[in-house]
Amino acid sequence: MGCTLCPRRCGADRAGGQRGACGADGTLRCARAGLHQWEEPCLSGTRGSGAVFFSGCPLGCVYCQNYKISHENYGAALTPGQLAEVFRRLEAQGAHNINLVSPTPYVDQIIEALELYRPGIPVVCNSSGYERVETLERLDPYVDIYLPDLKYFSPEISQKYSGAADYFQAASQALLYMLAQRGQAVFNEEGLMQRGVILRHLVLPGNLRQTYRLIDWLAAHVPHDTYISLMCQYFPAGRAADFPEIDRTLTAGEYERACRRLLDAGFTNGFFQEHKAASAAFVPDFDLTGLED
Repeated sequence: MGCTLCPRRCGADRAGGQRGACGADGTLRCARAGLHQWEEPCLSGTRGSGAVFFSGCPLGCVYCQNYKISHENYGAALTPGQLAEVFRRLEAQGAHNINLVSPTPYVDQIIEALELYRPGIPVVCNSSGYERVETLERLDPYVDIYLPDLKYFSPEISQKYSGAADYFQAASQALLYMLAQRGQAVFNEEGLMQRGVILRHLVLPGNLRQTYRLIDWLAAHVPHDTYISLMCQYFPAGRAADFPEIDRTLTAGEYERACRRLLDAGFTNGFFQEHKAASAAFVPDFDLTGLED
């Protein structure tokens, strides 16, 4: 049976070696596993989030800061048993959580790994938001925290930058599912999230209208105490130079207007970034760190 894990439902025979629209075949691949300090404070804490970066991506944005792994599928082959040991090592190193970055192409292997070793710390599903609810339902028993993006409102814009005219249709339904499952956030005594949802939106230069329309939709459809991370960390990466309007960083004024729109909409739990976050210095090295036996 062909692959239908993501909304593209490309039908690739990945088990037979064919690559799907995500770039992945039937082999589980990861590019890095380590303590990651640059997530939201309630995830990174003092010791870091145990981030496992998977290779390939169903969405494939032209400006992706992780282009080497999302588009070029760079990574080392692992078995589910080896992935379970990666989880075990991250927990032993003091990770506050196990952070599955772009896990969708490998849902089957991840579930197998979590059956072999279920960490005693929260498991985070960190994705582009471009998900099928049916796939999330399979992963849900193993996930404590959802960390999705909500990138675009307009089909024309999502097609232009990510080749997915149906992005908002899929991502909005995925978000509503996540909130229904984990909407009540739970924190420990250190202020670290143990259960819940953090919605991310990356503000793109020259695209404030997308941000405004998304905030307006959120204001009408999700609780106003939803945790929302409004990010200004965009910098031109990947093939951004092919699109002049996004071949620059965000201005301070653009980000300030986006933040004001979110606050004026009544959202009470916002995460905001300093402008210095727009730097390649915060992108980890995808050098297979943490994947050794």
